[in-house]
Amino acid sequence: MAQRGRAVVTGGAGFIGSHIVARLLQLGFKVTCVDNLLTGHRENVERFAGEGSYEFVEHDITNYIEVDGKVDYVIHLASPASPLDYLEYPIQTLKVGSLGTHNALGLAKAKGAVFLLASTSEVYGDPAVNPQPEEYWGNVNPVGPRGVYDEAKRFAEAISLAYHRVHGLRVRIARIFNTFGPGMRLRDGRAIPNFITQALENKDITVYGTGEQTRSFCYVDDMVKGMLKLLFSDYVGPVNLGNPEEITIMQLVSEIVEITGSKSRIVHEALPENDPKVRRPDITRARDLLGWEPKVGRREGLSKTVEFFKNKLGAAGD
Repeated sequence: MAQRGRAVVTGGAGFIGSHIVARLLQLGFKVTCVDNLLTGHRENVERFAGEGSYEFVEHDITNYIEVDGKVDYVIHLASPASPLDYLEYPIQTLKVGSLGTHNALGLAKAKGAVFLLASTSEVYGDPAVNPQPEEYWGNVNPVGPRGVYDEAKRFAEAISLAYHRVHGLRVRIARIFNTFGPGMRLRDGRAIPNFITQALENKDITVYGTGEQTRSFCYVDDMVKGMLKLLFSDYVGPVNLGNPEEITIMQLVSEIVEITGSKSRIVHEALPENDPKVRRPDITRARDLLGWEPKVGRREGLSKTVEFFKNKLGAAGD
């Protein structure tokens, strides 16, 4: 493990961000969490407030980022990440991917810090290659409704590597595939939160299209371990992080209904424009370079996530 130091985590009050913050604090790092709370939530990080090694800064990183003192790592996760969010906030999504990434890179450059970009499997768009290796350039519609997220992340990768080539900045790029676990919002807009919430409430489960489209779901603890292994590595360039076990959406619904004991019916709605038909990471690079692969099985992860959602729904009903 790398020497302990100080990390600035943008988007640290979000789902994956708050798990990163928690793990870094456990490892003995000082952590500055920066979030404008557009889609992140203060409650995700409230439990850290009493720790002397933690501070929270409410700030929109599309504006200049100023952090006093030494910084060893900048972990840039800030961005709406659910289709529900980036379709509601398309301009903010583009701005945080461009201006926000530029400002985060500027902070890393000024501090001589390692910079980790949380990119996404969405850079592959609706892929014509399955599984997707890092060498695949993708199939993205730049002017479609999803393009605001896809192109923001593609730009973020391009400017990050430009900073590496021009300024020698130590850049790491994690292409994150579908991730789930405790800490997700009840009505996040992504498949697993939607399905679990609907199942627990015995409401109709909404499946877009036939449900034969595929996804690969990685439990958040595994994702955090992979991201930190990448952060502390010497590899410059994109690395896929995700679970290569591919299932159909209908299979996922079946598993969630079984775990929850739900009596929900399944209803089908039209597939959103440019929705990917397949999604599966080729994690050869992560295995070879980082010695990383997911360890938590999908059913185990789903069971833990269902328990979290049960508690959230119970609290919401109090």
